Amino acid sequence: MSKAIIAPLPGVFYRRPAPNQPEFVQEGEQVNPGDVVGLIEIMKTFYELKAEEAGIVEKFTANNEEIVDAGQEIVSLR
Repeated sequence: MSKAIIAPLPGVFYRRPAPNQPEFVQEGEQVNPGDVVGLIEIMKTFYELKAEEAGIVEKFTANNEEIVDAGQEIVSLR
């Protein structure tokens, strides 16, 4: 059964903390509750997108710098 990390609010999704920094997590990596997997920017404010449960990142269903909606799946976990 797969699990998902969902965008809590609309905005622009980022996979890394800054353009010259590595991605928070990559596909195939383990995440635990509270781990930051990305950022969502709304009105020049950045919000951390955190895993709510443990799992392995199966795939990112949103691309870096993609505009996302509240309730949209961002990361698929297994």
